[in-house]
Amino acid sequence: MENVVELKGVTKAFKGFSVDDINLEVKRGFITGFVGANGAGKSTTIKMMMNLLKPDHGEVKVFGLDYKTNEKEIKERIGFVYDGNVFYEGLNLKDIKQIVAPAYKQWDDELFNYYIDRFDLPLNKAMKKLSKGMQMKASLAIALSHHAELIIMDEPTAGLDPIFRREFLDLLQELMIDSNRTIFFSSHITTDLDRIADYIAFIQDGELVVNQSIEEVAENYAIVKGELELLDQDTEKAFVEVRRASTGFEALTNNLKEVNDIFGDSVVIENATLEDIMYYLRKGGVHHV
Repeated sequence: MENVVELKGVTKAFKGFSVDDINLEVKRGFITGFVGANGAGKSTTIKMMMNLLKPDHGEVKVFGLDYKTNEKEIKERIGFVYDGNVFYEGLNLKDIKQIVAPAYKQWDDELFNYYIDRFDLPLNKAMKKLSKGMQMKASLAIALSHHAELIIMDEPTAGLDPIFRREFLDLLQELMIDSNRTIFFSSHITTDLDRIADYIAFIQDGELVVNQSIEEVAENYAIVKGELELLDQDTEKAFVEVRRASTGFEALTNNLKEVNDIFGDSVVIENATLEDIMYYLRKGGVHHV
């Protein structure tokens, strides 16, 4: 399976924060959800993927190419959708098209007009007068109009109302009918990724702690509930983090087979959502998988 993006041993240090030894693969033809709390390192990682920041150590490749000698070719094939309007607020979409289109060899006017109609976007209204949701759709229309193979989205659904957010996610799934298109979707709203992601990468305090397919996450992670007397120094090793209460314990495991072998029918096992995983990993510290 071809990787559209590969980060190998990527590190970037700032005062008081660093992204450390990131090894990440983004598979062609799928949606990869990039999840983590605000400040975990999502935007820093994305900026390195786009060559807006250069890593202190490690290697970044996009479409198998490096930015040192292939920056223009790489960026021709990437579309970016950001949490907010990245265009000059006084411009309308007609103006933006005149500026953006010449920068891309594969710009397609017919496709641009199709998405303007498809998304019900006004051509002559200034960007600052569009709702946040419409600004997201405008950014997506521009990305799609130059046949972007990789669409990178940094918190695109943050601040959208629930109905519009769901429509936007449905739209992304619709776009994935094209098997050559790849979406890398950064979000701290885990329910969005539960719905649409094929792969999950979870970053915490600058370290990548989960990087699996959604099927692997479902197979390995679970919430386990049982009586306190079942816990001891050895049995607790099956868990990432344990919460105790007077009525019993609740814990997250990333090794469901081991839990079944140890506890059998003496515990209750429930599916773990991405929110559960994010919550317990933040409490329990970094557990690489």
